Amino acid sequence: MSHDNPLLQLDGLPRFSAIGADHVLPALATVLQATRAEVERILAQPAGTRWADQVGPLEACELRLKRFWSPVSHLHAVMDSPELRSAYNEGLLELTRYQAGYAQDPRVYAAYQALREGPDFERLSLARRKVVDNALRDLRLAGVALAPAAKARFKILQEELSVLSSHFEQNVLDATDGFVLSLPDAERLSGVPDSVRVLARQEAQAAHEEGYRLTLKAPCYIPVMANAHDRDLRRQMYTAYVTRASEQGDARYDNTDIARRILAHRRELAQLVGYRTYADYSLATKMASDPAEVERFLLDLAHRARAAAESELEAIRDLAEGSGHVLEAWDIAYYSERLKERQFEFSQEELRPYFPLPQVLRGLFTLTERLYDVSIAELEEVETWHPDVRFYEIRDADGRARGQFYLDLYARARKRGGAWMDECCVREMQAGHQRLPVAYLTCNFSPPGESHPSLLRHEEVETLFHEFGHGLHHMLTRVDEPAVAGINGVPWDAVELPSQFMENFCWEREVIDLIGAHYQTHAPLPQALFRKLRAARTFQAALQMLRQVEFALFDIRLHGDLNGEGESMHALLEHVRAEVAVIEAPSFNRFENSFTHIFAGGYAAGYYSYKWAEVLSADAFSRFEERGVFDRETGLSFLHNILERGGEADPRELFVSFRGREPTIDALLRQSGLVAAAGGGK
Repeated sequence: MSHDNPLLQLDGLPRFSAIGADHVLPALATVLQATRAEVERILAQPAGTRWADQVGPLEACELRLKRFWSPVSHLHAVMDSPELRSAYNEGLLELTRYQAGYAQDPRVYAAYQALREGPDFERLSLARRKVVDNALRDLRLAGVALAPAAKARFKILQEELSVLSSHFEQNVLDATDGFVLSLPDAERLSGVPDSVRVLARQEAQAAHEEGYRLTLKAPCYIPVMANAHDRDLRRQMYTAYVTRASEQGDARYDNTDIARRILAHRRELAQLVGYRTYADYSLATKMASDPAEVERFLLDLAHRARAAAESELEAIRDLAEGSGHVLEAWDIAYYSERLKERQFEFSQEELRPYFPLPQVLRGLFTLTERLYDVSIAELEEVETWHPDVRFYEIRDADGRARGQFYLDLYARARKRGGAWMDECCVREMQAGHQRLPVAYLTCNFSPPGESHPSLLRHEEVETLFHEFGHGLHHMLTRVDEPAVAGINGVPWDAVELPSQFMENFCWEREVIDLIGAHYQTHAPLPQALFRKLRAARTFQAALQMLRQVEFALFDIRLHGDLNGEGESMHALLEHVRAEVAVIEAPSFNRFENSFTHIFAGGYAAGYYSYKWAEVLSADAFSRFEERGVFDRETGLSFLHNILERGGEADPRELFVSFRGREPTIDALLRQSGLVAAAGGGK
């Protein structure tokens, strides 16, 4: 194939404006052929005991393959099309087949084992020793020691899982994009913020319709559910949202059977390599020791939050009944917002004018610069996949580039919902040259209006800080081995530490003054409004905690002992809700059918990681609370002990190096407005 294919040019940044769906499969064939040939050449040599003999070159092959696929995977997430989706799905299957075969090649295992047992191993850097140990573990988990028939079955399961997971996610996207509620006029939009009305009007105009179009995308759905006075409108929107990709909604996108097959395949895969359940298999690479420890952790949180959550729900119910309604699921967000307005005399919409996205970004960058002694500058003339995308560079105090990132912040059609950080390039040392880490930072905020910039709710500010925390973990690493640089090699239940840590700054007055200024008057957020915001931080925190516990407990049990043939996925979720939830979901609620985190997003038997890492993040931030949010010494300590170290060391050891002690749950309980028990680590 001609090397004018933009996907084959791996030395610089991806040429996004030149990449087409028709480039994917030819480029993949070329890359896989070259990779197979290079791997065979490396493995044909006798197993060596030096890094440069086999392990180093094998790691380089894996990195090139990962780097090649990164822009394909990213475009599939942010600029989906039927042609790209088809190419992505076919390519993903080919890539999975190659990776499964590579991971089961005993010669690969022998190469790493020879280095591990050789005389030079202890003289390797900490990062390289971790790469070797992780690789040996992962190869065993991939079935390298299985008999031939079991290996073949394992590979089939992996291939089918990659296809099923991709199909699951695409069904959720299609079901989300497939719902539109067209309104001829604004009569039913009473209470809905003006910004959402403008967005709905723009949606209608783009579809060449009169009136307004409501969608299930977050910038529309969330404020409608919280503010629309029309109860039947809320019911329609809620019903459409919670039945996405299920038999209760558009049957074309029903994920029920796909999820069942994913679970069965995962269970069989885990048992092939000697694990009782997929939960046990998943936890082999995480901080938590076993599913029982995860359950104890989650149930302890549920116990601590239960009484407060019941009280919070009762307050919502009282308000609804006072308005003449029996509280239903589609009322909860609406009456919660009214309750917040009554208790704290402000609303999220009142905050929006004070968080224009350009100001929030400037403040976020300034905070980062002050904490970590870096600078952030936008670079022009970089190819992107959409005109709204911006590109930035992080530089050290001496002006040298440290990392770069793409910023894609607005919701649009054919873009996956939610927010995430992903890798474009990983930090590495190549022939004496430092290759910069590059991140994709993606959100789904409302785009600017004709007369105003994008205006964020405070929880959207938190989302931006969260993803930027992931990005800093990726970009500020000092580790030169890509397999353990940045977020790579970090146990899944620790990877959320830097992201959740960053969220804490959004609640501090000094930071609010950096990120918040009225988009018209440039006035800072009034102190009275800030006090209300702070006071509202723990508003319904117990309900939120139980919601996360519900999802996490469902996940760990779904992949553990309670995923037997006799119980459906939905029945298990109902049992979990009966045990830990205080809000009763309608019988038609099929949340599980759009739970992409565990069926397509890497969080299978790992959703508990959000709460687990929140313990670490709250405790880490408490040092800033003690020393000051801009304390340079504390910021540099977090940089050197956490962000720069990537996955080269145990995250608990890194936490102790920063905090000076083991983590405790007390800071999280305090942040959540719950009474902390004396002592008590995780």
